[in-house]
Amino acid sequence: MAAQKNAGDKDTEEKKKEKVLRRPPEEEIIIRGGKGASIRRKEIGPESEVPSGTGKVAGGNAPANGEALAVHKEVAVKVDHLSMKFNLSQEKLDSLKEWFIKFLKRDIKYDEFWALKDINFTLYKGERLGILGLNGAGKSTLLKAIAGVYKPTEGSVYRKGVLAPLLELGAGFDMQYTARENIYLYGAVLGYSKEFIDSKFDEIIKFSELQKFIDVPLKNYSSGMKTRLGFAICTAVDPDILILDEVLSVGDAKFRKKSEKKITSMFSSDVTVLFVSHSLAQVRRICDKAMILDHGKLLAYGDVEEIADRYEEMTEK
Repeated sequence: MAAQKNAGDKDTEEKKKEKVLRRPPEEEIIIRGGKGASIRRKEIGPESEVPSGTGKVAGGNAPANGEALAVHKEVAVKVDHLSMKFNLSQEKLDSLKEWFIKFLKRDIKYDEFWALKDINFTLYKGERLGILGLNGAGKSTLLKAIAGVYKPTEGSVYRKGVLAPLLELGAGFDMQYTARENIYLYGAVLGYSKEFIDSKFDEIIKFSELQKFIDVPLKNYSSGMKTRLGFAICTAVDPDILILDEVLSVGDAKFRKKSEKKITSMFSSDVTVLFVSHSLAQVRRICDKAMILDHGKLLAYGDVEEIADRYEEMTEK
């Protein structure tokens, strides 16, 4: 009886350990804009099916090259007629009181600015998309809409799997906390348990090369050090979708090479990557697909070499 009890306790402990060390549950997320704006989350298991309409390339701007073969692949991200509008104030309001008075008088005037207009594309599991465009083209806005930071004005975003976004310097960090504390904070924001982060902690510190500064507040870090820490966390937690917004342009050449090598090592696990960079060489090395944004509109989408050549011609004019 005692042996059976010990065996049962051992099984319970193993199950408990497995539960706390596993990744967050894989989710299907649909973010819809317009009057019926909503965010729908659904936990999915290995046998879940992709909803109808997400098994083929979106119409409109994105070409359907190879669609007959791609239709059987698992969809990771689908952007459907996505548009993002911002209201820009025509006048300067210096206080909340002044704004409130004008609001009651219905005297606040705005200019409409469409940062994104009717964007369509589908990204399959394991594909790596490079997003190209000049400053102000809408690249970061697109990534934030996919990550769920922005809710679309029109259209919808569908994504499937565990997401790890590295959108900008300091995003997800508290500058008053130390690097040690921020690792657990950022991990919690991404949905990971303390025990899971414990198991990855040494790997994160080793990759970021911040051993000597682990108990220093982030407000004293350089931009390169913050990027190294954020990148180390995002890549250590084995995401299904990795979003990188110009993060590899910060830091020294040694760390950039190390980061590219890390991303390349994740290809075998079918990670889906959305990567914004002004470096065509980086986009060619990391990505297999690319797109060009210009003033919020999708100009081209397809094979990385073809799109990179076209973008190079555009920037040389």
